[in-house]
Amino acid sequence: MSVNWSSLHGDRFRKVRVLVTGGAGFIGSHICDALVQLGAKVIVLDDLSGGDTANLPHEVEFIRASILDLPALDRATDGCKFVFHQAALGSVPRSIEQPRLYHDVDTTGTFNVLESARQAGVQRVMFAASSSVYGDAAPDQAKLETMPMLPRSPYAAAKAAGEALLGAFARSLNIDTVSLRYFNIFGPKQNANSAYAAVIAAFAKAMQAEDAPNIYGDGSQSRDFTFVANAVHANLLAAACSNALDGEAINVATGHSVTVNELAMKMGTLYGSTKHPQYAPVRAGDVLHSLADISKAKQLLGYQPLVNFDEGLRQTVEWYRKQN
Repeated sequence: MSVNWSSLHGDRFRKVRVLVTGGAGFIGSHICDALVQLGAKVIVLDDLSGGDTANLPHEVEFIRASILDLPALDRATDGCKFVFHQAALGSVPRSIEQPRLYHDVDTTGTFNVLESARQAGVQRVMFAASSSVYGDAAPDQAKLETMPMLPRSPYAAAKAAGEALLGAFARSLNIDTVSLRYFNIFGPKQNANSAYAAVIAAFAKAMQAEDAPNIYGDGSQSRDFTFVANAVHANLLAAACSNALDGEAINVATGHSVTVNELAMKMGTLYGSTKHPQYAPVRAGDVLHSLADISKAKQLLGYQPLVNFDEGLRQTVEWYRKQN
């Protein structure tokens, strides 16, 4: 089931020039696909450290550069109405190994994107924020945007710093911004071949090889796994919003959680795998439970999840199986 973006968003983006940083990556490339379908003029800036040009539709203009490359960033931003800022280094474990690198790319890079956008007269910047900023705040409750940020890793801290920058720019520098706090986004094109692969991608790789999936901890930890089309929809709604968003942080999720053990069982069923998971010690920086309250997204953006977890998982497994 592919999403008909035109039926949802009409002509709002037709012939509009937009920049997608990190557009060759997993979420960024899905945003590019939707924007191209909607008739936008899409510029992609990506250094390909985590992305692949094979992910991109042919219609985009591609600039191979980092968000730390100021002249390239200024060139990419020139004339754009919107910036979808997806470029970042992901992975909590890797950020613990390389904290300075994460600060440089994820924090300083986000400042660079904002400053370039401000100077170019961009109307609004959408930031790929992260549920990791909540840390273990209120572990037994759905996460509300009013809760304190308690980052447990350099990755989460850099995302929190990015949110602070977006808020400050919106409140003092005449550019509108919004931080979309993604909750465990998954779907086709998510890289399964990294040592730091997200759990669904890692499980897919193991099961395709007929290996047992690895679970860190006892598997009771839970996540609000969110299919990538929902994140794309939230970005488009945020860009098209007629009201100023003033640097607000908004959860992007489904409002339902699934344990990692349940995930392994559901994926095992889809793959026809009978291998039981192998359990390993909990990793530093990992959060036990993550569930979103999405009432603010509904109120401010008119957001509703388009694809539920089971349907998204089915589409994702189908895509991974076709890659072999």
